[in-house]
Amino acid sequence: MSEGAPGAIGVGGAPLTVALAGQPNVGKSTVFNVLTGLSQHVGNWPGKTVEQKSGECHHQGNRFRVIDLPGTYSLTANSDEERVARDFIIQERPDVVVLIANAAALERNLYLLAELLALPQPVVVGLNMLDVAEQQGMRVEPHVLEAALGLPVVPMVASRNQGVCELLGRALALARKPESFTPQRPTMQADHQEVLVAIQALLVGRMPEAYPEEWVALKLLEGDSEVTQRVRAEAGEAWPKIETLLQQHEDAIVDIARGRYEWIGRMVRAALVRSRPGAITLTDRLDRVGIHPFWGLVLLLGVFGLVFWLTYAAAMPVVNWLDTKVISSVAEAAREVLTPAPEWLTSLLVDGLIDGAGAVLALVPVLVVFFAVLGLLEDVRYLARSAYVMDRFMHWVGLHGRSFLPLFVGFGCNVPGVMGARIIDDRRARLLTILLMPLVPCTGRMAVTAFLAPAFFGANAALVTWGLVTGNVVLLFLIGMAINGGLFKGAHSAFIMEMPLYHLPNAKTIGLYVWQNVWAFVRKAGTIILLASATVWLLSSLPGGEVEESVLARFGRWLEPAGAWLGLGEWRLIIALLSSFVAKENTIATLGVLYGSGGAKGLAELVGRTLTPAAALAFLIVQMTFVPCAATVAAIRQETGGWKWPAFSVGLLLVVSLGAAILVYQLARLLG
Repeated sequence: MSEGAPGAIGVGGAPLTVALAGQPNVGKSTVFNVLTGLSQHVGNWPGKTVEQKSGECHHQGNRFRVIDLPGTYSLTANSDEERVARDFIIQERPDVVVLIANAAALERNLYLLAELLALPQPVVVGLNMLDVAEQQGMRVEPHVLEAALGLPVVPMVASRNQGVCELLGRALALARKPESFTPQRPTMQADHQEVLVAIQALLVGRMPEAYPEEWVALKLLEGDSEVTQRVRAEAGEAWPKIETLLQQHEDAIVDIARGRYEWIGRMVRAALVRSRPGAITLTDRLDRVGIHPFWGLVLLLGVFGLVFWLTYAAAMPVVNWLDTKVISSVAEAAREVLTPAPEWLTSLLVDGLIDGAGAVLALVPVLVVFFAVLGLLEDVRYLARSAYVMDRFMHWVGLHGRSFLPLFVGFGCNVPGVMGARIIDDRRARLLTILLMPLVPCTGRMAVTAFLAPAFFGANAALVTWGLVTGNVVLLFLIGMAINGGLFKGAHSAFIMEMPLYHLPNAKTIGLYVWQNVWAFVRKAGTIILLASATVWLLSSLPGGEVEESVLARFGRWLEPAGAWLGLGEWRLIIALLSSFVAKENTIATLGVLYGSGGAKGLAELVGRTLTPAAALAFLIVQMTFVPCAATVAAIRQETGGWKWPAFSVGLLLVVSLGAAILVYQLARLLG
């Protein structure tokens, strides 16, 4: 607990720590975003790839530190998310744990509450999504549920910012008077209650202070492997007696679960009025199309097409304005200011850094539109439907619909997609998902395509982009089938997932999602791409300051015979492709430095005049399928534990990208 006298928590000294807990798809992230806004800090938990979110907020003159725990169905150590959530509550001892519960799925959500009540931290329940429950024909009475549970219950519709301030107020009141926390906890049968007390007595003084003996004894009876190993190591001479009691009461786990479900049943019967039998809900109506075997697929393809159309229709005019009015003006102003400076310094700053990184920053509107649509789809809970729709297709490559979720995340960035594969329990399926991830066109690849496709193909740019993405997906399936059949002997995995209810989107949640992702892109442009642009400028200037006679030009011309197979007779384009290993967006930055066009629009037009349509298509195919960037390679190494699979991924995609581009270019030449 945070120190401080009652009534002064979070004032002047340490803030009051609130841990947000909850199952997936209960609106926990919406609550966190409403509370913390732009004060969020995002990273990884120590030693884990599980995302850590924290932030601060103020309420009634009090300061709160809010920790968004990973979404988890229980506190049993079956996954990293569950370990992170329970370890934080046990070891960090937040002042209050706020459980966000979905009112439309009350029974399932109360199971996590039953586990939280076994810990000493006081709990407040945020009964969220009451509007969704009403849409489903359910009526939940929060005051009745509060009386039955014996703890604070706050009715909420977080997407409309309803109940969030009251939630903080109830959490503050409970933190000031933790002794008032006297909930109705689940119970067990008398014989197992006796053995629980006996084990608890044997544990006294033998466990770390953070671990309550009653909770440890309960987890031992549940058969929790992590707790069992800890007790075996630290209980000393008491362990044989504890082990004997556990062997004599192996059925205790059944009694514990039965006690929890009976407790849940009493709470639900008290507070929930169900819909009439046979009622058809809004989610049922929407899912007649959303998860239909045929129309669901048509809808999914239409959504992707809409994303690309919106990207070009809404974003490209802004890109052109930003390039003409802002970046070009900055470049000209910098050139004037640097008139007295040495020519090499002017060239570095204007031709190298501003033209290079500026061409990439001009693409920010494209990413804003892309992430806004992606955030909208996630917030209305459509992405889970896309995983369901894709499940039967994923089986072709030996995967299941759960693999589609990290692959879909890969559209934003392949790195979190690779790390997100940890949600897949089967090691073979997880490895195959990781190997296929670089074939998912990330925003870096999409940004380059969005920049060049209009210059190459004019009004047909959106159609060409849609075709390129479809081609990547086809390649993903073909390569997946080959890897699964060759390396994994055609194995398959089963698929079980929760289908969350549809609900209205929250503008603030989507806005923060866009901000976090676009800001990450801007940071990359300001660091990695800026450094890469400076390096390309240096190599294109040495030894005598002439690009055509530079070290980079000589190396590029040495590769021109190979590039000619796919229509890339211009060494600058080959170097730009190679530089994409640093970051995919770096292709544009490198072209900006090497062509020195003085603006993104002029650069696109110049590159467009350099290539024939067949060569332009081949160039975009290589860009969309080329080797993964350095960060993705590092993530693959981290997740697979060595260099074997990253090397396999790089080699495979090098062959695939060049082979596909050569094939398309040569066929286009013959047909043209």
